[in-house]
Amino acid sequence: MKRAASNQPSKPSGRTKGNLLRGRFKRPRLPEVEAFTASLPFDRELYRHDIRGSIAHARMLARVGLVTADEAEAIIHGLSAIEREIAEGRFRFTLADEDIHLAVERRLTEMIGEAGQKLHTGRSRNDQVALDLRMYLRDEIDTMVALVDDLRRTLIDVADRHVETVMPGYTHLQRAQPVSLAHHLLAYVEMLGRDRERFTQARARCDVMPLGAGALAGSTLPLDRAGVARELGFTKLAENSIDAVSDRDFVLDFLFAASVLAVHLSRMAEEIILWSTSEFGFIALPDEFATGSSMMPQKKNPDLMELIRGKTGRVVGALMAMLTTLKGLPLAYNSDLQEDKERVFDALRTLKPALSLLAQFWPRIEFHVDAMRRGAGGFALATDLAEYLVARGVPFREAHEVVGALVRDRSEADQGFEGLTVEDLRRYCDKFDSDALRCLSPEASLRSRDLPGGPSPQTVRRRLGKLRNRERLS
Repeated sequence: MKRAASNQPSKPSGRTKGNLLRGRFKRPRLPEVEAFTASLPFDRELYRHDIRGSIAHARMLARVGLVTADEAEAIIHGLSAIEREIAEGRFRFTLADEDIHLAVERRLTEMIGEAGQKLHTGRSRNDQVALDLRMYLRDEIDTMVALVDDLRRTLIDVADRHVETVMPGYTHLQRAQPVSLAHHLLAYVEMLGRDRERFTQARARCDVMPLGAGALAGSTLPLDRAGVARELGFTKLAENSIDAVSDRDFVLDFLFAASVLAVHLSRMAEEIILWSTSEFGFIALPDEFATGSSMMPQKKNPDLMELIRGKTGRVVGALMAMLTTLKGLPLAYNSDLQEDKERVFDALRTLKPALSLLAQFWPRIEFHVDAMRRGAGGFALATDLAEYLVARGVPFREAHEVVGALVRDRSEADQGFEGLTVEDLRRYCDKFDSDALRCLSPEASLRSRDLPGGPSPQTVRRRLGKLRNRERLS
């Protein structure tokens, strides 16, 4: 016989041991569900930011009279002790806590009793995790910008020593025209400068304070959101509580900046790999950054550069994963958003050491400047000859055809431009004079390219001066 349902409310039985959120449920979750849904194994990395946010929240609760001054002091003292426990490896984590927020709150309540249960007044894990991640990314982006600056400084220093070092520039991986090694390296400095801008812009979009949005609709309590924002160093408040808890645009901004940077580092690594081959012979890899073969004694492999190139897929993949996660989410918060943190953490773990290692690598490279110069001569000077004719009134298309025929004939005869005489040149066009032979020097070619943004030593030195002085990179 079934027992008649009682109309009396069940008495609060307290929280299930090890879990703060079981009041609604009669039966505990399956351990497999608990393990699958828990974010604690990775979001514990946010503990310092979670505790900073909670301390600011506790002070605000005291200011508006929702906790006493003594309770706030006990909360702050307890949170500080918990931060030390985690930092020193003494904190006992359990999957039943689900995430770092509940782990900290559970431990705080164990330490200080009822006052710990008041800390979550006026907030949800939804606005709490958004707060933690925004603070975390602000700090990490500052670190990323500093690492990018370090690599830029290194490249500028190396470039400064090679303003007169001639090398071939390439298009389609074919020798094209002479440039200087300095000019080539400064191309990466320009790329990294744009990366720096993108990270700075991403940081500005992190700088919005979501706490006070609650689960999605704020709170009936008299929370001082502006005061919390000031204490935590935020310049803006989230203006819509639904958007505050569901916005992950700032994560996309960071991951996009990270992906572009990863692509730039991959291109840099690819060139280092090419330059170190016998076919190029432009550099010798530093022993400290190379590996050997398990079978071939002669090998000196650029494994570090290959891994920097290979790990680019992880960072770009993180951006794609986050875009895919967000594309179908209704407002406001959904647990899919839990996927944001691992994407961010992995991108940072990939890029920070890559930037640091590259900054150490470049000053140790041995450049084979003679091999570079040899590659910058020969047919790489064909455009200089064509422009010589243009300067003497020959239409460019005609000049292009004249020099193209010269290149074809010399190539078929297995000869370069070396040994050409004025008589040889005049067989192709009577506009050539003796001074045309000066076009056949890579150094002369560089000196003649004194346009803004060009590779001439004068132009490169001016750019180096601006980078050092105006951008204060030295």
